[in-house]
Amino acid sequence: MNNKEFITKLAKRCGMTPAETTANVESFVGVMTDRLKDGDQLNISGFGVLETKMRKERLSVNPKTGQRFLVPPKIQPSFRPSSKLKDKFK
Repeated sequence: MNNKEFITKLAKRCGMTPAETTANVESFVGVMTDRLKDGDQLNISGFGVLETKMRKERLSVNPKTGQRFLVPPKIQPSFRPSSKLKDKFK
């Protein structure tokens, strides 16, 4: 499902226009992004937890050349589904 299909389906379910739905989704994503950048966790009840995790620096190898190089540490977003969400897939 691409973004346009998602917006259309969500707009129908919420009884809103696609333009209103797009604005709401963009606002929601913006707030989530800001919170994650600040290091906060987002706990969405019945869905899961969005958070950031620090990946350690590591050694990697270029498969073509065999050259080893250091991959620097980085902050990466992470998602943990709730047990309610997991149960829906059983």
